[in-house]
Amino acid sequence: MKLKTRLIIAFLSIMLIPLCLMSIVIITIVNMQFKQAEQTPALNEVTFQSVANPIARANLFTMDCYNEVKLCATKTPDRFESDEYNSSINSHLAANSSALVVRKNGTFIYVGNADLLGRVTDKIAEYGEHSTDVDDGSYIGGNVQVLIKQKDFKFSDGGEGSVFILTDVMKINNQTKGSFLQIVVSIIIIMFLTSALVAFWLYRSLVRPINALRESTNNMTNGNLDVSVENKCKDEIGDLCGDFEEMRLHMKDLLADSLRHEQDYKDLMRNISHDLKTPLTAIKGYAEGILDGVASTPEKQEKYIRTIYSKANEMTLLVDELSMYAKIDTNAVPYNFINLNLANYFDDIITETRLDLELQNMEVDYVNEVDPDQEVIADSEQLTRCVNNIIANAVKYRDTSRKGKIDISISDIEGGYVRIKIHDNGKGISVKDLPYIFDRFYRADSSRNSATGGSGLGLAIVKKIIDDHGGRIWAESKQGVGTTMNILLRKVPEKILEVEKEDIQEDKKSKKRRASHEQNIDN
Repeated sequence: MKLKTRLIIAFLSIMLIPLCLMSIVIITIVNMQFKQAEQTPALNEVTFQSVANPIARANLFTMDCYNEVKLCATKTPDRFESDEYNSSINSHLAANSSALVVRKNGTFIYVGNADLLGRVTDKIAEYGEHSTDVDDGSYIGGNVQVLIKQKDFKFSDGGEGSVFILTDVMKINNQTKGSFLQIVVSIIIIMFLTSALVAFWLYRSLVRPINALRESTNNMTNGNLDVSVENKCKDEIGDLCGDFEEMRLHMKDLLADSLRHEQDYKDLMRNISHDLKTPLTAIKGYAEGILDGVASTPEKQEKYIRTIYSKANEMTLLVDELSMYAKIDTNAVPYNFINLNLANYFDDIITETRLDLELQNMEVDYVNEVDPDQEVIADSEQLTRCVNNIIANAVKYRDTSRKGKIDISISDIEGGYVRIKIHDNGKGISVKDLPYIFDRFYRADSSRNSATGGSGLGLAIVKKIIDDHGGRIWAESKQGVGTTMNILLRKVPEKILEVEKEDIQEDKKSKKRRASHEQNIDN
C-alpha cells in the first residue's frame, strides 16, 4: 500500500470513524429519552423539543398523573382525603422528580415532598386564582426551578380543594446535563481511541521502518555493513528500505573490492620488488665485476655487458607491463576499433612470429576456416598485444623435454562471433589454478624462479582487452598435454558490409568519372 494511500486512509479514519461512533452514541441516548417519553400514556406525539427542553420534559412526564388527578377531582374528589390513594399517585410522580400535594380549605392535608413544597409555598396560588384551562402548569424560575400544576375542585362537603403536582425542574435539568455530559465523554473517548489506533497503525507502518533505517545507518557509520534492513512494506518506505539495502550491499561489495584491491596491490608491490630485485642484483654484480677488474678480457667484459643489457630489458618489460595494466584498469587506453580482416591480420602475425619461435625451437601451425573476406570489430594493436601475450606464455611454460608447438585456428560459430583457438603442447595448468589464471596478479608458479618470472598481469590484460571488445576468452588445459586459449570476437554485421561494399563501388565509379572528365579536358 502506497504511503499516500495510507495517509488518506488515516485522514478518513480520523474523520469518519469518530463521526459514525458519535452519531451512534447520540442516537442511542436520544432514543432512550424518547422511549422514556413514549411510556407516557397521555402523550399523543413525542417531539425532539419536548424531550430536549427540561420544562417540556417535566410537563411530559407528569401528564398522565395530572390527567388522572383532574379526572378524580371532577368525579370522586373525596379520594384525595385518602392517604393510600395519594401515596399511590405520589409514588408514580416521585420517579419523575415530582410530588403530589393536596390542600383543603387552605390547609395542606397531604404533602408528597415537604422540601419541594417548602421552595414554592409562597408561590402557590390560592383557591380560584389559578386558571383551570392551563394544563401545562406554571414555571417558577430563579433558584426555585419548579413546575406547578394546579387543579381546584370542591369536596363533597363543600370544602375548597386544590391538588398540586410539583416537579423539580432542577433535577430534570441535571439529567439533561448528565445526558449531554455522557455525549461529551463518549466523544472524547471515541476521539482518543480512534487517534490512538490510527497513530499505532501509522507507527507500525511508518515509524518502525524509519527506526530500522536509522539503526542500519548507525551500523554503517560504525563500519558494520552486515546488518540487513528488513523490507516488509510495499509502499514508498518499503521502496526506500529496498534502495537502502541495495546501497548497503553495494557498499559492502565496494569495501570488499577495496580490501581485495589493497591486498592485490600489496602483492603486486611485493612481486614487483622481488622481480626488480633479481635483475638489479645481477646488474649490480656484473657491474662490480667490471669495475673490480674481474672481467679482465674483452670476451668477459662483452659477456658481462650483454648480461647487464638483458637484465635491464627484463626490467623495462616489467615496468611497461605494469604501466599498461594501470592504463587498462582505469579505462585510460584509447581503442581504435575498425573492421579488421582476420585472414590478412593473422597472415601478418604468423609471418612476424614464426621466425622468432623457430629460433626458440617452437613450431607454428595456422588454419583459417572462415571466409577470406570475414571481418571482425577490433583494435588491431590491442589484439596483437593479446595474441603476443598468449604466445609468450606458451613459450615461457613450454615442456623442454620435447619440441614446442603452437596451433592457431580460426573458425566460424553461430551468434555473430568468430572463434580463435591458440593451443600449445606445454606443461599445462592444474585444475585448481585454471579458474584463477585471468585474475590480477595471480601466478600458478608460486616459486617465482627466473625461468618463469613475470608479474601475473599478462592474462589479466588479455581478458580486459577482449572484454572491452565485447568478446569472451576462456582456457582449457590438462597438465602434461597443453593449454588452449579460446577467444570469441564479434563479426562485422552483414548490413554494414553491404553498405561498405556499395560505398567502395560508388567510390570506384566516381574515380573513373573524374579520370574520364580530366582526360576529356586534356584532349
